[in-house]
Amino acid sequence: MTMPPANMRAVVIHRHGGPDVLSYEAVPVPQPGPGEALIRVRATSLNRLDPRARSGPPEPVFPWPEGTFPIISGSDCAGDVIASGPGVDPKLLGQRVVLYPSLFCNACDECRAGEQTRCLTYHIFGEHTPGAMAEYAVAPAANLLTLPESVSYTDAAAMPVAYTTAWRMLVTAGQLTADATILVLGAGGGVGSAALVIGRRLGARVLAGAGSEEKRQLAIQHGADAAVDSGQPFSERVMELTGGRGVDIVVDPLGITWPESIRGLARGGCLAVCGATAGNRPVFDIRELYQRHRRIVGAPMGNWRDFVSVITLLNRGELRPIIDGVYPLAEARQAHVRAESRRSFGKIVLTA
Repeated sequence: MTMPPANMRAVVIHRHGGPDVLSYEAVPVPQPGPGEALIRVRATSLNRLDPRARSGPPEPVFPWPEGTFPIISGSDCAGDVIASGPGVDPKLLGQRVVLYPSLFCNACDECRAGEQTRCLTYHIFGEHTPGAMAEYAVAPAANLLTLPESVSYTDAAAMPVAYTTAWRMLVTAGQLTADATILVLGAGGGVGSAALVIGRRLGARVLAGAGSEEKRQLAIQHGADAAVDSGQPFSERVMELTGGRGVDIVVDPLGITWPESIRGLARGGCLAVCGATAGNRPVFDIRELYQRHRRIVGAPMGNWRDFVSVITLLNRGELRPIIDGVYPLAEARQAHVRAESRRSFGKIVLTA
């Protein structure tokens, strides 16, 4: 096994701001502690967490401690295990792996019940700890799943945050069945494109919502059965497309669209929510919920079982992510610009 060098290249944030604050520089290679693995990162991908860590959100849900710099973000991670701390199975050395990015105590009632994202000390790799926007990263060995040679690092790095979240929204929370009809808002985003792929793989009829004609056409090219303009009131169009019934599940990462999302649900339907990228103060009539037996569920990422389900399908060749583009780590600024252009469709991957 090749020993790691003393230093590595990483994308480092020393202050909040735009993409120009991202610095590609040399930093020390981290050292694994007990139960940890040192990963030679081969690929990572952008999520909403990365621009948020860079820009400093006005209302952070899981903030970095005040004044904590430098920051190395990157919650998605695929690579090779090259070293480990005490207590790690030596068979893991040399393995190709992908990381489950939730960090949890594994001791509280929620963790013991298998709901790691409800952990009382829940954190996210790459948002509260140094992440994978680097040539090397340290992570809990227990959070790793192995990858066969048939799976590329690029595909694997696109999966953890977005596809685990989408699986949680559709399958675990939404109780998706093969005869269901779903509406995926923000279909060009990471979670939205993941929900489109998963919905199609599991046999659902998929309606895609996007704010531009270009993205609506791309959604159809990627397998959506129809598309609606999510920048305009869309519930009536959803009802037309479903013969007046409505959809069984709405995947809504936008937030401000809740009123239309709720109106587009069938009786007993589920509004699955993972973000508020377009606004976090929706106003709606709660009678539209309880009078039609509709429900709202929150799904910030998914638990370990959700992650395993997604990676199992990836490893079998039954699930492939939609990837907008691949950039070398040194071009992180360009990748962030692309992500914030609102023109990307699918995941943006960086290779190290």
